[in-house]
Amino acid sequence: MHACALARLSGSDAVASSSSSTAATAASWKRLTRQHRRASVPRANPSRHVARSSSAEPEKLAVFVSGGGSNMRAIHDACEDGRVRGKIAVVVTNASDCGGANWARERGIPVLIYPPKKSDVGGLTAIELTDALTATHGAKFVLLAGYLRLIPPELCRAYENRMLNIHPALLPAFGGKGMHGENVHKAVVDSGARFTGPTIHFVNEEFDKGKIVAQAVVPVLADDDYSAVAARVLKQEHALFPKVVAALCDDRVKFRPDGVPYLVDSDGKTLE
Repeated sequence: MHACALARLSGSDAVASSSSSTAATAASWKRLTRQHRRASVPRANPSRHVARSSSAEPEKLAVFVSGGGSNMRAIHDACEDGRVRGKIAVVVTNASDCGGANWARERGIPVLIYPPKKSDVGGLTAIELTDALTATHGAKFVLLAGYLRLIPPELCRAYENRMLNIHPALLPAFGGKGMHGENVHKAVVDSGARFTGPTIHFVNEEFDKGKIVAQAVVPVLADDDYSAVAARVLKQEHALFPKVVAALCDDRVKFRPDGVPYLVDSDGKTLE
């Protein structure tokens, strides 16, 4: 769940009891996934040249967290091993003692508090936060990696098409108010949906209405409870988010004429 309003934590008839039904469902899932990718991903124009940034300097990333920050750590690992041409320059949290904030402090990464609790010292206003990210820390991109508070409009305007959120279901389904964390996965299981997965989208001022950049699909099995679905989705979140951040840092997020974004590789070929 998210929009410029709210970033959320990441993140059924399935199969019959017989092994033959399980195999059939797995085959069906693979077939539908291929069809989904072919149908939903636009083809790149081969004649269109897509250049990488000429700068070798890593892009500065601001990451927002409210909990343990597992997606932030996945992005950090990708920066460290070269998959992402970026570095986490600053972390923003509403929970000054959360695992993600402590992880950042241990590595010397500045931590900003927004919005502050009454007991917090040094918390920022919305305007101060925007100024701190743009001017003080020079963050080029903002990544919402499990953040459970309002995102101020000032920040949305400053980072239009440069702020991403990760949602633990396949938007536009299972989005909107209240759809975050366990609530999302319980709703997926209760609905009987056969598939789910993470969505990464740009952030605007509406709940979960930003343009979808990328998705990954995982099956929902007959004996799944919400925790099993959550674990399966989280694994895909940790793979998908760094992939999209890498494209963002390399200017490989392109837009169709109607404004829908998609990813390309270094040769300009559409990524599926």
